[in-house]
Amino acid sequence: MMQEPSPIVVTDQFSEMLDALLVLLRGLSPDEWERPTAAAGWTVKDIALHLLGDEIGNLSRRRDRFSRPSASINNWDELVTWLNRQNESWVQTTRLISSRLLCDLLQFTGEQMNDYFRSLDLNALGKAVSWAGPNPAPVWLDVAREYTERWHHQQHIRDAVNQPGLTEPRFLAPVLAAFVYALPRTYRNFDAIDDTCITLTFIGDSGSSWSIVREQNRWQLYADKPEHPNAEVTLPEQIAWRLFTKGISKETARARAKFHGDEILGARMLDAVSIIA
Repeated sequence: MMQEPSPIVVTDQFSEMLDALLVLLRGLSPDEWERPTAAAGWTVKDIALHLLGDEIGNLSRRRDRFSRPSASINNWDELVTWLNRQNESWVQTTRLISSRLLCDLLQFTGEQMNDYFRSLDLNALGKAVSWAGPNPAPVWLDVAREYTERWHHQQHIRDAVNQPGLTEPRFLAPVLAAFVYALPRTYRNFDAIDDTCITLTFIGDSGSSWSIVREQNRWQLYADKPEHPNAEVTLPEQIAWRLFTKGISKETARARAKFHGDEILGARMLDAVSIIA
C-alpha cells in the first residue's frame, strides 16, 4: 500500500553543503570563477553572487521580518518575470565584489541562515511553496525548497569547473523528494477518472518511486508505486534533477526516459518544474 510522503528533514545538510561550497570556491582559479554555467548568461561567480543574494534576502525577510513594498503580481508568468529581473539586477550590482570577499560573505550569511533553519518548527504550517501549489505548506517543505535551491546552484558551479557533485544519497535523495511535490501542480489541468495512478521512478543510488493518484477531482502525491500504475515514467536521477530545474530541455529528457503503460498520460511528467525562475 502506498503511503503519503514523510516529511523531508534537511537541517543538518545545510552546514555540510555550505562547507563544501566554500572549499570549492576558495580553491578556484581566476579563470574558473569566470567559467559559464548552465544558468544562461551567468558565470560561476554570478551563481555564487546569486546564492549570497538568497541568503541576505532570506535573513532579512524571514528572520528579521524586514519588508518593503511588494510588486503587484497577478499570475505565475508575472512572478517569474519579476523574480528574474530582481535576480539579474542583484548579480549585476554585486559583480564588483572580489571573490575572496564573496567567500567570506557567503560564510557569514550562510552560518546565520543555517542557524535560523535549525530554529524553526518544521511541523508548523507556513507559506505556500509556489511551484507545489497555492495552499499553505508545512515549514519542512519550505525549508526543503531552500535546500534544493542551494544544492542545484552548487551543482551548476561544480559542473562548470568539472568537479564532482554532491550526489551521494544523503544530499540528492532529499532534492528529488522535494522536487516531486511539483507533480500534482503539473497535472492540475489534466482530467482523469478517479484512481488513475501515474508513477515517476528515479534510477540511481538515490532511486525512488513516487506516484500521483486522482482522488475527488484532485491529484494526491504518494511515496512508492502500486503494482500496475496506469502510466510510469523512469528517469536517471542525473537527468531528473536537471529537468526539474530547467537545466535540460523536455526533448533531451524524453530521449533518456522510459515509458510504461499510457505514454500520453505519463508524458506530462516531463513538464514538471520545481523552481520559479
